[in-house]
Amino acid sequence: MSVKTISPIELLRLKEANKPIELIDVRTPLEYREVHVDCACNIPLDALDPPQVMMNRHSANDAPLYVLCRSGGRAKQACEKFITAGYPNVVNVEGGTLACIEAGLPVVRGKKVFSLERQVRITAGLLVLLGVALGFLAHPVLFWLSAFVGAGLIFAGITDSCPMALLIAKMPWNGDHKICSCDGLRKSI
Repeated sequence: MSVKTISPIELLRLKEANKPIELIDVRTPLEYREVHVDCACNIPLDALDPPQVMMNRHSANDAPLYVLCRSGGRAKQACEKFITAGYPNVVNVEGGTLACIEAGLPVVRGKKVFSLERQVRITAGLLVLLGVALGFLAHPVLFWLSAFVGAGLIFAGITDSCPMALLIAKMPWNGDHKICSCDGLRKSI
């Protein structure tokens, strides 16, 4: 599936020319709160509903909808969801938020937090350690907890999808609400 792209420099030029830009950030709310492009609306990839997003746009559905994430992978997946749903005019921002920062786009910085990836590594490590300890101390069948976590990590690596990350992202300290920081999309998303 072919996804249109735009460089952060081109996006900056559009912004500086006062062109209307509707930009969604498909990272988790935690990642979004840490740093995001100032006109981006946060709609996490796992909660993305293309028809709902298009219904809540101020612009016509044929106007480009720009999509970004941290470095481009999740944004490409989001663009593919839009295209599959019949909305072809979506554009992946190359390099994501990291490239936008380098290009000089204005960003909003929040408090520094543990990244979702770091939370997953900590949780996986604790579960493996717990499985080994309980296997030795309580019952050998509990070694399977470590094996289960290991299998989950292999699955995440192969599919580039991590169920543990999706679960951790929904924890109260990470927030699981959609956030808009611009006028591009209606606040009711």
